[in-house]
Amino acid sequence: MSSIIKVNIDILLVQRKMTLTELSQKVGITLANLSILKKGKARAIRFSTLLAICIALECEPGDILQLEEEDC
Repeated sequence: MSSIIKVNIDILLVQRKMTLTELSQKVGITLANLSILKKGKARAIRFSTLLAICIALECEPGDILQLEEEDC
């Protein structure tokens, strides 16, 4: 078995009644890059970006990123 990092931005957006576009504007990240992150296709994230998302969504990094076991 291997592990993956799951991105939970969708869940947090629903809980906060916020759109991806609104988050993009608050954080200062392009909608395209935020979408890549949301879909779990990003290869990396800067701590400054993670911090900005946490501030905008009023959450902790662990609320956004989750380690998950993946079946091979």
